[in-house]
Amino acid sequence: MKTLTGLLAATAITAAGTLAVSAAGHAEKWDMPMAYSASNFHSENGVKFADCVRAGTDGAIDITVHASGSLFKGADIKRAIQTGQVPIGERLLSGHQNENAIFGFDSVPFLATSFDESAKLFAAARPTLESILADQNLTLLYSVPWPPQGLYFKKEVNSVADMEGIKFRSYNNATARLAELTGMAPVSIEAAEISQAFATGVAESMISSGATGYDRKVWESLTHFYEVDAWLPYNHVMVNSDVWSGVSEDNKAAILACADTAAADGLEASKAYTQFTLDGLRAGGMTVGPASDQLVSDLKEIGVIMTNEWLEAAGEQGKAIVDAFHN
Repeated sequence: MKTLTGLLAATAITAAGTLAVSAAGHAEKWDMPMAYSASNFHSENGVKFADCVRAGTDGAIDITVHASGSLFKGADIKRAIQTGQVPIGERLLSGHQNENAIFGFDSVPFLATSFDESAKLFAAARPTLESILADQNLTLLYSVPWPPQGLYFKKEVNSVADMEGIKFRSYNNATARLAELTGMAPVSIEAAEISQAFATGVAESMISSGATGYDRKVWESLTHFYEVDAWLPYNHVMVNSDVWSGVSEDNKAAILACADTAAADGLEASKAYTQFTLDGLRAGGMTVGPASDQLVSDLKEIGVIMTNEWLEAAGEQGKAIVDAFHN
């Protein structure tokens, strides 16, 4: 499987010309697709990472960031890296739980609801996650959490009963299942399409961070944001393992140093962006605040169901991650 993937990677890279490894001293050109807008903190962090790599490798590796799903849509980025259509990219892996339930470790409702808890959960999951990615010809460079996830609506909602029939934007298995359990209708919508979806009524609600809503100016269509701190999903920057194996040891060390910096900077940006974006939603005219006690109680009951379902799907590996997180 690895050999076939490697052959596909080499062929795709050669054909697409995304990697220029010609004469000695020539820069390798790496295209890096990202799903979110250029102004989003993940994308800005990616640009800083690219600048760091360029400087750290003395220009030997030149990364160009393509934000807003302009090169590949979010759902297609992971496969593009695997098959060598691009050497590097960023993806929300919880969007691929259909491949492996472990990819959804960061989207189990109410398991890790703060930055500190999220960091502990990621540390518990990382060895297993890296092993799974390695089998898929992917090498993890760095990961950055989103701010805590809240609920967006175009009306006041005080209980799960109030959600019945609402068209809900989903972006992974967890969000689709949340919609089903609350009586909403899940609609799969990429991040780059959010504004249009709400403006045209294709969707009327979503669970996401304040950052997503702020970036997409959702106050033009929605009215309420409820802070429920359901989970903190991660974006992961990965490189094609065949490409990575061809990088010199000195350049690998430089890239990994930049990755460590990007992970730390991204975390701080996510923390700072949390309050900034909530203030921005208020300034746009939205009602922003904690969910009602009834809504929180209803959602926690659903969280128990979803946690048990995830543990069943993830098996012993999932149980080991949760146990390590709690311990």
